This record gives sequence, structure tokens and C-alpha cells, in this order.
Amino acid sequence: MTGAGTPWQPPTPAVSSPPGSPVPVPGSSAVPAAAQPTVSPYAPPPGPGVQPPFVAPPTDGSRQRRWLAIGLASAAALLCCVGGLFGLGALVVLGNQTVQDEATGVVTDYLTAVRDEEYVEAWALLCEREQDRTPLSDLARSYQDGPKLAAFEVNDLDTSRGLVVSATLHYENGDRDDVRFRLEQETSTGRFKVCGQES
Repeated sequence: MTGAGTPWQPPTPAVSSPPGSPVPVPGSSAVPAAAQPTVSPYAPPPGPGVQPPFVAPPTDGSRQRRWLAIGLASAAALLCCVGGLFGLGALVVLGNQTVQDEATGVVTDYLTAVRDEEYVEAWALLCEREQDRTPLSDLARSYQDGPKLAAFEVNDLDTSRGLVVSATLHYENGDRDDVRFRLEQETSTGRFKVCGQES
């Protein structure tokens, strides 16, 4: 004991430190810098939930644009096909209606000329074969000797037995007759001509 009430303690051996290192202060818990762990500035931060720079490879934008272009081109082609079919159907319907109008028109003109006793005009609406077989004078006599035509109704063209247009004739004496007019189409003009009739 060194004095009254103070226990004796052995002297603390001196610890040599490398030159330039800080001298530890008695009673301090600081750890020398050389003993602390070093953290690399390139290491990823610790902790859960850390994501890599790229979760998935970047999307190929050119591939999407290519498929979009293919889809648009296919849709345009489909619309063109549908439009073409619709146009073809419209042409067929229009062509049939034109044939109907021309066929019924020539029969209407023929009967109108007969009713009005314009036999020259009626004879001009006959086909060439019928004109050779029935001269103008015979045609006029055939109608003059019979009952006078007062009115008529012309029906649609019937192509089930050739080119035939039927009509209902009304005479001044009250008689009525259903007549079928056979038609032919001239190769040079494409016009329809009356080429015979039958009751």
C-alpha cells in the first residue's frame, strides 16, 4: 500500500505504437482507425430489397413496331378484299337491273306504238329475223283487223326460258289477253328487239 486506504496497483507496461498513430487516451474506448473495417465505395449497399441495375433486359422497340406494321397491313388488305367483293356484288345487281329495264322498256315501247297505231315504229322494234318474216304491211293489218288495244301492263323479264317478257293486254271491247314476247339482243348494238310473241 502506498498510503492510507489506497490499494497498491502494479505499474502499467508501456505499449509502443507505430510512428504517426494516435496515442490512446486512458479511459477512452476509441478503436484505432487501422482496426476499423473498411467499406469499398463500389460495393452494393447492405440490406434486404436491393435490386440489380436491370431486372429484365430492355424491350426491343423495333420488334413491336414491326408487328404493328404487319397488323395494319393485314387489316388494310382485308378491307380492300371486302370492298372489292362488295363492289363486284353491286356491279352484278346493277347489271341485272339494267337488263331488266332495257328488256321491259322495248316491250313497253312496242305496245305503245301498237296502241297508238304507229306501226312503223312498232315494226322498227322487231328483230331482223322477225322483220324478214313479217313485212310492215302484214304487221299493220294484223292489228287493224283485230280488237283495238286500249291498255297494257308489262311484267319483269323471265330468263328461265330465254329472254321472255310477259304482258297483259286490255282491248277496247273488254277482252284481255296474256302475251309473252320473246326478245333477242343485237350483237352490233346490244339493244333488245322483239322477236316473236305467243299467247
